[in-house]
Amino acid sequence: MATSVLIVDDETAIRDSIKVVLDDEGYKTDTAADGEDALIKIKENNFDVVITDIKMPNIDGMELLKEASKVSPETFFIIMTAYASVKTAISAIRNGAYDYLMKPIEFDDLLLRLKRLSKFKKLSIENKSLRQRVSAEPGYQNIIGDSHAIKKVFKLITQVSKTKSNVLITGKSGTGKELVAKAIHFNSNRKDKIFLPINCGAISENLIESELFGHKKGSFTGAIDEKIGLFKVADGGTLFLDEIGDLPLNMQVKLLRAIEDKMFIPVGGIKPISTDVRIIAATNQNLFEKSEAGEFREDLYYRLNVIEISLPSLNERREDVPLLVNYFVEKYCNEMGKKILGVDNDAMKALISHNWRGGVRELENIIERAVIFSMGDIIKMENLSDYIKNNITNYGFPIALKEAVKNFERDHILNIIKNNNFNKEDTASALEIGLSSLYRKMEELNIPTKFSETEF
Repeated sequence: MATSVLIVDDETAIRDSIKVVLDDEGYKTDTAADGEDALIKIKENNFDVVITDIKMPNIDGMELLKEASKVSPETFFIIMTAYASVKTAISAIRNGAYDYLMKPIEFDDLLLRLKRLSKFKKLSIENKSLRQRVSAEPGYQNIIGDSHAIKKVFKLITQVSKTKSNVLITGKSGTGKELVAKAIHFNSNRKDKIFLPINCGAISENLIESELFGHKKGSFTGAIDEKIGLFKVADGGTLFLDEIGDLPLNMQVKLLRAIEDKMFIPVGGIKPISTDVRIIAATNQNLFEKSEAGEFREDLYYRLNVIEISLPSLNERREDVPLLVNYFVEKYCNEMGKKILGVDNDAMKALISHNWRGGVRELENIIERAVIFSMGDIIKMENLSDYIKNNITNYGFPIALKEAVKNFERDHILNIIKNNNFNKEDTASALEIGLSSLYRKMEELNIPTKFSETEF
């Protein structure tokens, strides 16, 4: 597919001459006489590259760059100017431009830069795809995300996996608690043994003891055969106790004893059976509050909560929505034999802004439906459910002014840090604040003071 380029300049001769050269080289081109016209075209089409002049009436090149990044973040910008200025060049790059050209344009130089950009974009797409594939490997079991919040989870998984300690995973429904549990198991020394999940809330109180510890033949009505409990089945591996907060109090005592003694007695049995299992528990309830209210044993809570991993909701990591959307589009296209390239800007904005009460699971269901009903190669607003379309709010920005300002400050400081090659003294100078003030701001905004480029 030919690279699409939008050429923006208020001088007809310049934009037409660039168009002729690029057309001859096989590029798919369009033109705009000013930034206002260009912005309309960018909203209607998915351009790979925009080549724009800086000085134009109505909306200038710098403003076009800022506005276009909101509606078409995947588009690359090359800025042209006859106003030779290092300051202008730096400003353009800091605001997201890929490259910078001086007028009069040398066409051989322009073509060379476009070829470099194509290679860079291809590499960027491959890297993004690789990050997703790496996340989908057994080590991270389809945990998709690149946000600061999910990176903290990845770091915790890496730190706790090689230990033998029990882990408690907390978070709302749909945050991926079982995926994290699997990631811990498959990164551990037990990865070649069984990972066995059990939903403590889905088994009746009368059967839970038998399920966990097994029973002897004839130990109760209906026990016509001997049954091996899950604690023994998972010997050497990992037992994942989901919805642990729903475990009856009388079973909590027996579970605590089995964890502490590393042995248990089957129902109707008299001889203890030893077992070596790692316990990973998960809940969407506040077990500390339940223990305070006498609804969950305090000693079991502390035995399970050697290490706690608290998972962020999807609403707390909205920047991961585009990655998740692309992942699920690819997943269901493969399953259904369809060819959909992605999601247009309006649909993506609606998805980012949605209040995801059901978390990632809800998002996956929405995308599965959209893939089913999409007849073209791009998912549009019309393909989303009415529930999404009728609940568009503020495109993901926080309603509270204080929170909005805080988010802007954090993003702005991170961008300046990266633009200054992670040098904090240069960053403080660029922000026109003292170095100590920068450190205070970084601490306040939860920005690490020690990091490398790979962390961002």
